Order: sequence, then structure tokens, then C-alpha cells
Amino acid sequence: MSEVLHVKGHILLGPEDVRDELWVVDGRISYDRPATARDVRTVQGWTLPGLVDAHCHVGLDQHGAVPQDVAEKQALTDRDAGTLLIRDAGSPSDTRWIDDRDDLPKIIRAGRHIARTRRYIRNYAHEIEPDDLVAYVAQEASRGDGWVKLVGDWIDRDLGDLSACWPRDAVEAAIAEAHRLGARVTAHCFAEDSLQDLVEAGIDCIEHATGLTEDLIPLFADRGVAIVPTLVNIATFPKLAAGGESRFPRWADHMRRLYERRYDTVRSAYDAGIPVYVGTDAGGSLAHGLAGAEVVELVTAGIPAVEALSAGTWAAREWLGRPGLEEGAPADLIVFETDPRADVRVLTAPRRVVLNGRVVG
Repeated sequence: MSEVLHVKGHILLGPEDVRDELWVVDGRISYDRPATARDVRTVQGWTLPGLVDAHCHVGLDQHGAVPQDVAEKQALTDRDAGTLLIRDAGSPSDTRWIDDRDDLPKIIRAGRHIARTRRYIRNYAHEIEPDDLVAYVAQEASRGDGWVKLVGDWIDRDLGDLSACWPRDAVEAAIAEAHRLGARVTAHCFAEDSLQDLVEAGIDCIEHATGLTEDLIPLFADRGVAIVPTLVNIATFPKLAAGGESRFPRWADHMRRLYERRYDTVRSAYDAGIPVYVGTDAGGSLAHGLAGAEVVELVTAGIPAVEALSAGTWAAREWLGRPGLEEGAPADLIVFETDPRADVRVLTAPRRVVLNGRVVG
């Protein structure tokens, strides 16, 4: 038997489900002391399942795909900050090699972004026209891990503002095809006018969702469509607006308005019962390792601390179909000095990080 890890203190299996100890044997969690445990290492504190970043791009920077050594550094940065499960919401890089590394976070991939021609960041996406959308969705469904990522809106240079990228019939057919293949669909959406068609077409999640309005909130809630607000990324909108104002003043003004109501948007969504999850949008121009900071932002928006914490741990893992601190689950956990339910700011400084049963930080 390899070294046994004994985790003591407060084991938070859920918001109110607390144990006083667990054991890690051969990389997996047990709540029974192993009879033959001799070489035991003890860790003590407040323990959570590893953080979830449900919108993170490993293998991507502001110019496109990155070399493997850069992707490795990105993944290590997330890991050391306590993020042990990532939904990679679109990347042109092949990061399957990470699956063979037990010292790197686990990744759920959405394949490569699918965007309209010349309507997204260069070198990021498959850029296609609506007639090809179903075929590309099928392709990326086969390459991903149960998710597909669309670009739902982007700046239209002729219009000088954000606008929807796809006609209604195209997204209906594409989402139906993804669901037929067993994949869920999410979409990048900043603006208002892309949302209704996507939700009524059966989409499962919306990224950013800054354009969510009071008249659309009941539709999201009724259909159970989740949002991943990426507030740490939305904080960059004023800078983006300033950089593009001379060419696209209408777009710049729109981006500022979306930014100014960002907290109200998220709180209204939460109050209506829309599922909200933690995501950072790391990997484009944004740094990795910010999942804890995103939880803090959700609290700033008015979501109760325990619910914001769950959005990046227990509830997020359930949504993505991955275990938390259950008996027999892989021992992916983080330990803190104090109770993160009382002050989520402690999430930005884990005391210990344990991945696949090994103390890695």
C-alpha cells in the first residue's frame, strides 16, 4: 500500500454535510480507516472538493494555440490555485496529452469554437457559414467530452455593434444534432439579440450572458438553461471599449452598458432560479488561476456565499457529471485554514492542494 493521507478537521461534502475526517488510499477517498495503514501523512483544515472552472481555455492565448510547454504552465497555474476540474470551453489545441498526467487538472473539452466567418478572434475558431454548422457541430461533438461551443454573437463591422451570428433554423438543426450525438451545447454571448433564438432552439448553457434581460430571464429559468457569467473577464469590458471606441463607438457604448449592469444581471438570474456556475475565461488574454476570485465576484453580485461556493464546487461537479468527496471518488481536494463558507476570499489561497491523492501544493 502506498502512503496513506489522513485529512482531518472539517470535510465539506456539501454546504451542510460535514465530516471530521477522511482517508486517501491508492488515490481514492475512503471514510473508513484502512486496517493496514502505517505510512500516514496528516493534513488538517477545512476541506472542499477541488474548484471547478467551467469556462477555461488550456492551450490558448490571445494569438491562438500555444506550444505544449505553455499549456502545461497554464494547467499548473490553475492546479496550484486549487482548480482541479476544468471545462475547456473551446480551444484549437489538442490537449489530450493532459489526460495521461496525474499531476494536472482533469479537463472536460468542448472541442474547438465554431464561429461565423470573420466574426471572432483570429486563429481561435472554425469560421464557417450557416449551411455548414450542423456538420461542424457533429465534428466537434466527436472531438469533445460531451460539449460543443458556438460563438453566438460578435461584433458586426458593418453594423458597428454586436449582433447574432446564426439564423434560427441553423442553430435549431445544429443543437438537435449535438443532442442526438449525446453532447450539450453552449455559446459565447455578450449581447441581447442572440439569446432568445438559442434558448428556444434548446441550448444548454450560455457563456457570459451579459445581455440577459428581465424579459428573457423567465425563458432561461423555464428551460433550465445555465449561465457562466465570467465576471472576472467582464471586468475588462471598459478597457476593451476604450481600445475600440474610435472605430466602433456604438459597440464601445454597448460594452460599457453591459459592464455597468453586470452584477444586477447575475443577481436577477440567480433570484429567478437560473443555474449559475463559476468560470473565468482564462487562456485568451486573461490569466489562469482565478476561479477563487470568480467566486468572490459572484458574492459581490449578491449571490449568497454558500451558493457562490457551491457554483464552483459541489453544484458545478454535479452539473458536469463529476464526483466531489464521495466514497471511492478520486481524491481531488483543497484544504484551507478557515471556513470558506464564512468568507469565500480564502479560496484564493489554499493551504494544501491534493490531486489524485497526492499533495501537489
